[in-house]
Amino acid sequence: MAVALLLVTPLGWAQSPSISGTLGAVGSDTMAGLMLRWGEALTSRHPDVTLQFQASGSASAPPALMAGTTRLGPMSRPMTDVERDNFIERYGYPPLELKVARDALIIVVHRHNPLRALTHQQVDVIFSTSRACGGEASIRRWEQLPETRDWSFGRIALHGRNLASGTHGLFQERALCGGQFRSDISEHPGSSAVVAAVGESANAMGYAGFNHLTPAVHAVSLYNDDGTAIPPDEAAIQSGDYPLSRYLYLYVNLPPGETLPPPEQALLTLILSAEGQQIARASGFVPLTTSVLNAQQAW
Repeated sequence: MAVALLLVTPLGWAQSPSISGTLGAVGSDTMAGLMLRWGEALTSRHPDVTLQFQASGSASAPPALMAGTTRLGPMSRPMTDVERDNFIERYGYPPLELKVARDALIIVVHRHNPLRALTHQQVDVIFSTSRACGGEASIRRWEQLPETRDWSFGRIALHGRNLASGTHGLFQERALCGGQFRSDISEHPGSSAVVAAVGESANAMGYAGFNHLTPAVHAVSLYNDDGTAIPPDEAAIQSGDYPLSRYLYLYVNLPPGETLPPPEQALLTLILSAEGQQIARASGFVPLTTSVLNAQQAW
């Protein structure tokens, strides 16, 4: 799914004609709203700067960067070794990788569902066929889980993301230990669609991005290696204590020794500023820690 986001300048905002131009970005649909808000803040500072973002999934960012159709590639997962190697083969240098916010993959169930926590192995045997995380038997029905033994809705209906999504790939790698998804999972082009589907069906379960929680569902805590159930709240996501925490990334085509054009430079400076990180929080994500921000100031 491709979504073009065009930012226009609201009347009355301060004029700053020193920087002008159009920024193009291609990548994560998870980050579409966040990129839009960062772009709006940038345009408020520099009215002659426009951001156009094509939100077609994280998998679309590396090819667009390689083809030179964009300089900016937002991704909700890290680049794979293959994607990075292909970029290096094309340009002779690696893309600049910036962490821009924290997020998490969450398991959601219907708001009335009594399920409150799952182990890593339970998540795997629910969503996969391969059971690569060491589970002994598949879980297909609610009565197979202790907390939902009396939840009389029979078979678990699963919902998730499509192949173009970074959320899909990261969930497969981390939650399924690289195993194979079940073939009967209903795939959706966005996390909001996953959450909506789960919220409409009492027998449903899905995985989505943290910032898409709604009152129609609730997020399930995950047990860590010590047997403690960790909820996906801001503190646990920022610290990485929640097992499926993740960074959101912005990949940039920046040749060594060169500087970015002023519009791109202004956007990156904004993203890594206190204002930019507050925008991330207001968009449902989790700000970076001071140490991570400081480590990236020399980009």
